[in-house]
Formats: sequence, C-alpha cells, structure tokens
Amino acid sequence: MPHTALARDLFFARAGLDEDKVRRIVADALTGADDGELFLEYRQSETVVLDDRQIKSASFDTAQGFGLRAVAGEAHGYAHGTELNEQAFARAAETVRAVRGGHSGASAQAPARSAKSLYTEVNPLARVPFEAKVKLLEEMDAYARAKDARIRQVSASLSGSWQAVAILRADGSLAADIRPMVRLNVSVVLGEGERMETGGHGLGGRVAYDGVMAPAQWRHCIDEALRQAEVNLGSIPAPAGEMSVVLGPGWPGVMLHEAVGHGLEGDFNRKATSAFSGRIGQQVAAKGVNVVDDGTLPDRRGSISIDDEGTPSARNVLIEDGILVGYLQDRLNARLMGMAATGNGRRQSYAHAPIPRMTNTFMLAGDKEPGEIIASVSKGLYAVNFGGGQVDITSGKFVFSASEAYLIENGKIGAAVKGATLIGNGPDALTRISMIGTDLGLDPGIGTCGKDGQGVPVGVGQPTLRMDGLTIGGTAL
Repeated sequence: MPHTALARDLFFARAGLDEDKVRRIVADALTGADDGELFLEYRQSETVVLDDRQIKSASFDTAQGFGLRAVAGEAHGYAHGTELNEQAFARAAETVRAVRGGHSGASAQAPARSAKSLYTEVNPLARVPFEAKVKLLEEMDAYARAKDARIRQVSASLSGSWQAVAILRADGSLAADIRPMVRLNVSVVLGEGERMETGGHGLGGRVAYDGVMAPAQWRHCIDEALRQAEVNLGSIPAPAGEMSVVLGPGWPGVMLHEAVGHGLEGDFNRKATSAFSGRIGQQVAAKGVNVVDDGTLPDRRGSISIDDEGTPSARNVLIEDGILVGYLQDRLNARLMGMAATGNGRRQSYAHAPIPRMTNTFMLAGDKEPGEIIASVSKGLYAVNFGGGQVDITSGKFVFSASEAYLIENGKIGAAVKGATLIGNGPDALTRISMIGTDLGLDPGIGTCGKDGQGVPVGVGQPTLRMDGLTIGGTAL
C-alpha cells in the first residue's frame, strides 16, 4: 500500500477523523502565515536488554500525537498534543494563530510530491516473537563466552521501532512516510589479572529484524567487540603532541559530522554563528575533498523518503573539490536565506518543531590506496574508532576521543594506544587533509545526533584520510 494511502487509513479512517474537517482546521490556522503544517505521528518501539546471562529489561511502547505549526517571518507558533481529534486540532489552531501578524507575503509553496520509497514498510515489531528475540540474545551471550575464557561480562540489546508520519499543509496536500528501524548492540569486558578492557559493536538500519538477526550478522558483532577488547588489553598510553593522523574508513566520519556537518546547517549560517557563515563559493577544504549529505540511500539509518516538513530527501553536495557549495536547509531557514529547502527539516517527534539536521553525511573517496596512506607517515597516529566528542559551532573547535588507535612508525602500524584525543578546528582540519583513500565506508547503522534537545538517527562515513599537524592529547608520561 503506498505510504499516503496507509497514512490516511491509520490517521483518519482508524482514528475516526473527518479528513475534510481536519483540512479546514489546518487551512484556517495557517491562513495569513508564511508557512506551516500539521504533523501526525504514530510510533511503536521496543527494546530487550540482556546483561550477564539475564534479561535486564524489556520494554514496549506505543505513542501517537500531532504538532501544528504556523510560521511568520522568523517566528513560529507551535502546539502539540497526544489526542488525535478535531477538538484538539482546533485548540492548537487557536494557539498558533498568535504569530500570523508577522506574515511577509504569499504563503510558501508546498514541497514537490515524491513517490519514492527507500525502505520497507514492514513493521519489524510485528514479525518476530518476543521469545525469539530473547533466544537470540542468549545465543549471543553463549557464543561470546565460548570464544574467549577471559570474558568478565557480556551485554547485548535488540531494539526496533515502526514510525508512521503524515504532513498536512494549508493547501490540502498530504505527504506521508512509513519508517522502520532496528538496531543490535553488544559490549564485552575482557580481563587479564587486574586489568579489564571493553569492546563493543553495533549495527542496524531501516530494515526488518532479519537484517540484524542472521547468524552471520550477530556473530560479526561479537567478533568485532572481542577484537576491540583484545586490542585495548594490549594498549599502551597514547603520546601527546602535534603529528600526522590517519583516520580509518567508516565510523571515524563522526568527526566530519560533528566538526563540519553541524556548521553547514542552515540555521547556524542564517544567524551567522557558524565558522562557515557567508563562505559559499570559497575554498574551505583541501582540493579533492568532497562532502555530501545523502538522505536517499536505501535502508540506511539516516535515510528518509521525505523530511518532517514533507520535502523529498535528496543527495546534497556541501563541499566540492574543497569549495563550499551548499548548506543543509529546512523550509524556514531556506526561505529566509533565499535558498531552496534541501529535505533536511527533521524533528525527534510530534512534540518538536523541525530544524535543519543531517541525514547520512560523508566524504567521497579519493585516489590513494589505504596502505599507501599508512606507508607515507613516518611518525603519527592511526585512529580507527571514536567514542565521544565535542564541538563548538561558532569557532569550529573540536575534541574527540579515539576508542581504538595505533601508533604509526616508519610507515607501519605499531602498538595500540589508549587515551588519545584529537584536538583541532573543523574548518582548519579540512585544509590539513593531504591524502584521501579509495575505500569509502559508511558506519554500520548506529548513529544518533543530538541538537537543541532533539535526537534523530543519522549516518556517517568517509574513506581513509591523512591529516597533517593535528594536536593529540595523550596520557603517556
């Protein structure tokens, strides 16, 4: 069933709503406003967690609600609730009408219609019995313990959600999307004597549970977690100082996401609070650097058929051969900047207004073999995985902790190190990229991005990169 038909059935037929009445309420609420929409959401979600051979928690939740927004100039009125009925919509309409006095002209044109579907409509929660999920986690625990006698703890979790959204605009147009999501995570603790180290791995995407419950998939998760813990057991304190850094492919793209991607979101640039504000057409990165945000990748965690304003997702080029060519826009900031919306208006739920957010953000591949990049460094650091990080949008300054890193000595990968942090400035770091690998990789489907108190699923990625002159904070004495 097409998304719009399924949404109509879910939000109108089953809820007993008169679609024509709802359209009239929305049209009346938004008359005299620059823009706005009624956002409808229905979501089912569940999580099962196993810790030390026992089910620690299991939850299932169903939520529904709406958000009505009217936009006038830079201001917006927003009202939300959990009751899906005409009376609740009418009360919300009274609230959002307060901003209509700032109307700047004709109402914004509705987004183009899209018939594309980037992922299955299947509800993963309805297809796999609870007992099968518990059995999977127990099998994962047993598999991990059989692989290594040094295991002190195994934690595994399986989660899934099924979200239906519909966006109704003042002109009566209706856009909809059905969004599944699953995720599998495992962490292990290995011990040798008094020393204990952890390792973890996860995977997921907009697929059904069979996408992560296949034996090859969950065994890979455990093998990778054990490998990381083993590496950490043999690690030595990280050195400190300025040196060349080689970033591995895939998940290390989270540094690009945080240090650069946020700075390219439209709201920060409209308000001139980003280090990239006013720099369209300027060289902001080394030649050969190409960065895109692509919400159209099938089955990826950060993908969306339409954004939460109804704009179709797109492949948006942000940096081309080192030159800044675009920002990520929702409708409000695009209109005020005289630009086109890019399909990046996203919200955590019906209780939040949309803001510019990334989808799947990554750097494109270059022309250097990964081995050639490593061999080019006489002394440096090879960072394969990252943990936490912080970035200041205005200055671009960042600090990232490497959860897996190695010394590079005379062009060869050496000892694993622990406690390494990468310190730098996003715009400056882009100019320090000297080699770009052929091995573009995307993360395994685990990213969640936080901004303004809202979390949304995202994807990151990059090929192997060499960056020169980065500052490394270490723990070696």
